[in-house]
Amino acid sequence: MFRSQIKMPTFAILLWVVCGAIAVAESSSADAKLEATPHKPEVLESDGKLRLEFGEERVVLPRGLQPSMLVTHSGAIVLQGQVPEKSLPSNRMAYPWAMSTRVSRDGGLNWTDNPLKQGENGLDMEGGIVQLRDGTILSLDTYIVPGERPEEGVGQLYTSHDDWRTVSGPTDVVFELPGIEFYGSSDDGGRPHAAQRLHRRILEMPNGDLLCTFYGWLKGDDSPSTYRPTMKKSRVMLARSSDKGLHWKLLASIAADGAIGTEGFGEPVICRVSKGPHAGRLICLMRTGRELRESHSDDGGSTWSAHAARVFAGLDVYKTELWTKMLRGAKDFSGKPLDENNPEELRGAVVDPDLIELRSGVLVAAFGVRVPQKLCWQHPEHPWNGNYLAFSRDHGDSWSTVVRMTSGVLTTHYMAAEETPRDNELYVTYDLGGWSKGMRRDIVGRSVKVSADAD
Repeated sequence: MFRSQIKMPTFAILLWVVCGAIAVAESSSADAKLEATPHKPEVLESDGKLRLEFGEERVVLPRGLQPSMLVTHSGAIVLQGQVPEKSLPSNRMAYPWAMSTRVSRDGGLNWTDNPLKQGENGLDMEGGIVQLRDGTILSLDTYIVPGERPEEGVGQLYTSHDDWRTVSGPTDVVFELPGIEFYGSSDDGGRPHAAQRLHRRILEMPNGDLLCTFYGWLKGDDSPSTYRPTMKKSRVMLARSSDKGLHWKLLASIAADGAIGTEGFGEPVICRVSKGPHAGRLICLMRTGRELRESHSDDGGSTWSAHAARVFAGLDVYKTELWTKMLRGAKDFSGKPLDENNPEELRGAVVDPDLIELRSGVLVAAFGVRVPQKLCWQHPEHPWNGNYLAFSRDHGDSWSTVVRMTSGVLTTHYMAAEETPRDNELYVTYDLGGWSKGMRRDIVGRSVKVSADAD
């Protein structure tokens, strides 16, 4: 295996990582088992102030990929991922693969399937899920489709009042979207994509308003993606609801730039900082097809700072010299060698960030690094290729602790992280495997306990 070029920092105070005895968890599928070698988290960067304890890694959704998740006030874990069955024919846009939803009420040890209604695809929870202060759980399907009137979109809202034991919906909800463009772009698979895409989190603001992020196009957004020419580069937008999610209005564009990345801006996540000098600030992390980009708002989301690159622990996806030798002789999907003369395919990418604030005020980011951007499943050996957690003790100004959760393994690089009812304890999920037929694939989960030394 190619050795990592990362040098470990010298700790002022030793950061220790206790990895629980990582047992191989049996699943209900004969071909869905953890690899014999457990995944031991690796500290890449630290200021020595945080201590992290990692629990046992367990299969939580056999055959699942790309997790979305909520941990409720009671500690119930609601988890969803895609499984390798086709979705059902539908008059409404749906993801090509079926979604499976499971719930654990004992900290991830045992799981119960949430069955779908007969003949329905059900909720695609990637659109965001939140438990409000009054206990109500709201979740939006990921797709906003064209409405009956110009500049109007229609989303679908699902609701639970009993900790996701029963779920009502879908209820059609209206999005007022001035200047929106639903047509003219494909998705990343080349399929027509007449929709905007809700993604990641719904925030309940102190006044009860809800905020959600989505990505798509306004009229005039015509820059082609280098990832797939039929796909236009998207922008990230913010919508607000003042009636518990039944009606939404476009509040702002967070980031748009046809010159950025391979895909424009997508897969956003927002977090509200509640402590410190930035109390009230909204932070948004976004995928671009290259490095992550970040923007923030100090006025409730009406205006946003200029987007800037956010690179964690020196994981610069443009440092192709670190993996060119490893890929010598490999070719991209068009048969072109993956070498110095093919920088577009040789570069890496950071994907699907997640972002939360712990009740202690520590921020946690989860993200995946792909090296190289598309051939990482055929050639996953580089140690950068994997899943990561990063921690900020200064409310997002810097990220002084970065941990690699998996390294040099097959993964789609998608993660989800939530704080449990126990302060400073996370439940983290990520997937192992990929989309290829016959490939082993699972979503796994584990706890992470965080404690900090006093300054």
